[in-house]
Amino acid sequence: MAMVLDNVVPFGRSMDEYIKMFNLTDADLNKKIIGIGDGPASFNAEMTSQGKSVISVDPLYQFSSDKILQRFNQVVDNIINQVKATPNDWVWSYHKSPDDLRSNRVEVIQKFIADYEIGKNNHRYEVGELPKLAYSNQAFDLALCSHFLFLYSDHFAYDFHLNSIEEMLRIAKEIRIFPLITLMLEPSPYLDAIVKHYTAKDYNVEIKEVEYELQLGGNRMLRIARLRS
Repeated sequence: MAMVLDNVVPFGRSMDEYIKMFNLTDADLNKKIIGIGDGPASFNAEMTSQGKSVISVDPLYQFSSDKILQRFNQVVDNIINQVKATPNDWVWSYHKSPDDLRSNRVEVIQKFIADYEIGKNNHRYEVGELPKLAYSNQAFDLALCSHFLFLYSDHFAYDFHLNSIEEMLRIAKEIRIFPLITLMLEPSPYLDAIVKHYTAKDYNVEIKEVEYELQLGGNRMLRIARLRS
């Protein structure tokens, strides 16, 4: 048995993790990027410190930094204890152990919290959630979705996934989603149908293996892009 979660939890990832999860090149990092469901990731803070452009969108951002940190502190030990109880379900290459994972997640949220109020004032952290986003068509070069779509397949139906991906493709020229397995370490039951749907619509659709792997088997990313006319 793998991870059991009742709701989406506020765990964030670092810029280096985003680079590895999404195969981001230097050219990609200089694009206009939107991170959807970023939660308390330090990606935005780290990118901004390097002069790069990122908007992060999450319903979590309706809350204060104190509330977000409180929620993180409420769930982190339960999650790490579940990880420790299922040692064969995890790959300790990037993170070296459950305790190292916890330490890295604490470091990430600390960077996020330090940047959060400044970022909200600068409209880099905006309240919003799939499947509807308040942005104009093709407002972004690249939309990234980490640890939400496909991962929570037991919580959200196929139509939600399809509508969410359609919305991401409306606002961005290219989208990338990671990982492609569920919390139970199984391939998402929606992945094949999504791939067929967008291949038939003549999008450029790729499933790519990436460097990053924490969940066993969770080392693939979906990329969908509009074909240039």
